[in-house]
Amino acid sequence: MPIDQLKIPVLHVVHCIDTEGPLDEDIDATFKRIEGLFGVRLPVSAATLTALQRRDIPLDGLEHEIAAVITPNLLAYNRNWAEIRNMLGEALSPAFRREMTDETGRGWVFSWHCLDHLGYTANPRRKDLGYGKVFHFYRSVLAETGSLDDEINWHFHPLSLTREPLAAATSYSNSMDVLLSVLARRIIEDGWFPTTNRPGFHSERPDSHAFLEQWIPFDYANQSCVLSESEQKDTHLGRFGDWRRAPLDWIGYHPHHDDYQLPGQCRRWIFRCLNVGTRLRQLTEADVHDAFRDALTQGSAILAFADHDYRDIRPDVRHVRMLLEKVGRDYPAVRLRFSGAEEAARLHTTALANETPDAPPEFSIELEGNRVHVRLAQGSLFGPQPFLALKALSGQYHHDNFDVVEPGRHWTYVLDEQTLPLSDVDCVGVGGAGRCGGYGVARIVVGDLQHS
Repeated sequence: MPIDQLKIPVLHVVHCIDTEGPLDEDIDATFKRIEGLFGVRLPVSAATLTALQRRDIPLDGLEHEIAAVITPNLLAYNRNWAEIRNMLGEALSPAFRREMTDETGRGWVFSWHCLDHLGYTANPRRKDLGYGKVFHFYRSVLAETGSLDDEINWHFHPLSLTREPLAAATSYSNSMDVLLSVLARRIIEDGWFPTTNRPGFHSERPDSHAFLEQWIPFDYANQSCVLSESEQKDTHLGRFGDWRRAPLDWIGYHPHHDDYQLPGQCRRWIFRCLNVGTRLRQLTEADVHDAFRDALTQGSAILAFADHDYRDIRPDVRHVRMLLEKVGRDYPAVRLRFSGAEEAARLHTTALANETPDAPPEFSIELEGNRVHVRLAQGSLFGPQPFLALKALSGQYHHDNFDVVEPGRHWTYVLDEQTLPLSDVDCVGVGGAGRCGGYGVARIVVGDLQHS
C-alpha cells in the first residue's frame, strides 16, 4: 500500500566519510607535493611551511592557492590507528552525537564508506595495506560502541596506470582485478554487499558509471557547485571529480545512459554531496539554504557532505551543526533528520514516489551436480543479476556472469573446464542490493558438499 502523501517536509542530513584509515605525510613529502602541484621548489623547513601558510613568501600570485593546500588542519593527519581510535572515542560517544539532535530525538549519524588499500607498488604514506583492514576495524568499533544507526558503505579508489600509490585515477577498467576480488571477498568472507557508493577521488567516468549501474542503487557522487574550477590547478577542467554539468539541487536524479552528469533513465540514484574540511567544493551556507528550500518545495531532500577519517572529523561536524542551526531558523516547517546514507536514500526516494519500500533481496543457492542454482526467494533485486563470487581452493577469488533461466528470478552457473572445475572450487557466493536498498548474501561451501 502506498504511503501517505508527505505532510511535513523532511531534510535528511547525511555525513559521508571516505573511510581510508591512517595516513602519514612528513614535511619532505609536503614540499614535494607543493612542487608537483605548483612547480615551486622551496627550502624544506618548518619555518618555510609556516611562512607559506601565512602567505608571507611572494610567489607570483600563487600565495593563496598554496596556502589553501597546506592549511594546518589539512596537514593534521591521523597517522595511525591509535589516533583514529582516539578521535572516534569522542565522535562515536552519545554525548558528542547528541550535542545536536534532530526532531525525532536522534543524535548525529555517520556513514563510513570503507576502502581497501590494494594493488600499490609502494606505501610512502604508510597506509594500512591489505584486504578488509579498514572495513574490519570499523565494523568492530561500531559494534563495540553500540553505534547502531551508523552505516558501513562502499568506497573504491581506481588505480593509476603505474599503480603509483600517490597518483589519482578514474578508470575502473584498469582496476578491475582488484575491484572484483574485493567484492567477491566481501560476499564470501564477510557476508556483505554494498548498496551505497562514494566515488574515489570524487570521480566517475563512463566505465565506472556502467559498473555502478549494474550493482549499486545509491551514489553520493555529484559535486556540482558554483565555485570556479580555475582556483584548483590539479582539478582544472574536470580532470578529477568532473560534475560541471550535473544538477545543483539536493533531490537527486537518475543519470543518463551516456552522461552520468545529466538526468536520464538509468536505475540508480545520484545525490549531491559536497565537501567539508578540505580545499575544494566546500559546503557553504548558501548550499544549506538551497537544501532547506528543496525540502520545503519537494517534501523531501538530502543534504549530504563528505570528508575523510584520516583527519579529525569533529570540527567538521560542529561546523555543519552551526550551519543547520543558523539556516534552520528560516525554515521552521522543515523537519531535520540525521540519517545514514542508505537510510536517507531509501526513505527519500520512496517518499518522492509515494510508495512503500521493497524488501531487500533474499537468495537461495544450491548445487545440482556441477551446476549452481541461485533463486530470488523474496524481495527485489537492483540490476539484472546477482554478483557471483567464487573462491578457488588455491585461495584466489573470481567473478563471472550467470546464465539467466528466468529474468530477475533464477540464474545458473556451471562449474567445469569452461569455467572452474568443481574439484577446484572451495566456495560459491552470491550477493546483491535491493532496488530500495538493503542487501542479500548467500554462500555454499562446495568442499563440504563434496565430502559429505
